[in-house]
Amino acid sequence: MKKQVLMIAHTGYRFDPRVRREAETLAADSQYTVTFLVPREHNRKTTYELDGVIVEELGISRYMGQNKARYLMSYFHFFLLAFLSCTKKFLKKEIDIIHVHNIPDFLVFAGIIPRLFGKKLILDVHDTMPETYSGKYETSGSKLLYKFLCLEERISCALAQKIIGVNHTQRDVLVNRGIPLEKTSVLLNVPDHKRFYQNNKMNKKTDQGPFRLVYHGVLEKRCGLDLLIKAIAKLADQIPGLQFHIVGRRKHEYSRSLLELAEHLNIADRIFCNFDGVPLDEVPEVLIKMDAGVVPNRKNEATELMLPIKMLEYISLGIPVAASRLKTIEYYFSEDMVSFFEPENIDSMADTISMMYKDQRKRQRQAMNAKVFLEKYGWEKHQLDLMRLYDHL
Repeated sequence: MKKQVLMIAHTGYRFDPRVRREAETLAADSQYTVTFLVPREHNRKTTYELDGVIVEELGISRYMGQNKARYLMSYFHFFLLAFLSCTKKFLKKEIDIIHVHNIPDFLVFAGIIPRLFGKKLILDVHDTMPETYSGKYETSGSKLLYKFLCLEERISCALAQKIIGVNHTQRDVLVNRGIPLEKTSVLLNVPDHKRFYQNNKMNKKTDQGPFRLVYHGVLEKRCGLDLLIKAIAKLADQIPGLQFHIVGRRKHEYSRSLLELAEHLNIADRIFCNFDGVPLDEVPEVLIKMDAGVVPNRKNEATELMLPIKMLEYISLGIPVAASRLKTIEYYFSEDMVSFFEPENIDSMADTISMMYKDQRKRQRQAMNAKVFLEKYGWEKHQLDLMRLYDHL
């Protein structure tokens, strides 16, 4: 009989590569059936099947604004609906394993009733809460809040039988805060090799035509897109046809500020924005037209622990990468693989992009060298770690 897996995440399922990759990998195995609880994407909740996974939308949509209180209420509302749905499925004997993706960590308590009756419970830590909150809202000075979030993290991890981290640097932080090493596993947030791969149509860049930079993903201040736009303004006269393409989902103050900044710097004609979002399956087709991917993250407690999936998607497609010199990125990548610039340094960013433009052979060589990372951690191999974790449970 197949094991019944219930996954839970406060995310937009169709757009989230990590949750889809893990769910679809399990669903493709004859041992498991997978159901996923997520917020609704539109006005009406619905249930549908996508690539073997049954997706059930609950009766709340994700809050996409900047108000902290509304964010918290959105999390609690989704938690309550997920708890009720999870408990109902347990009573109907439709659960063997619950796999919860943070943020928030306390979402793992949606599975507390099945857990108390012997079912298996996994907490998948995409982002550590103390660092993420302080980085997002710049509240690093609040020691009381930091201690509270560390306590929330520790209690949530204690409830789960297994903790999954997204990279080794992040896992070390969790262990240093008291999470038992033996409970932890690392599943890097690497692209799905069935979607993101290089073919002979990609990156045949010549000296003619525009030089296209791209950033895709979350649109927040910590991502440093405003800094990159300022760097592009410095390069506008140096690189003919320089373009910057932004692909993201959020339509809040930061998104509008990017457009206003481009207008103010007289480079609006160089900036191309898609704020409607691109479904995961269509992302490679958008990216393969680009000459370089840029990851301009600001430096803070949260970004130091990140290995951005967007960066790995560029590498999978053979696209050269320029990135902020941050702790976790440097843990996995050398200067032979990535063009680094100093975080939050507009001149350094501009100089790095200029060098990439001028030295096509170097950026192609870096793109090739970066593939070594995927030879070790590519999902076609790394997914075996997920299957072993489930087999162990």
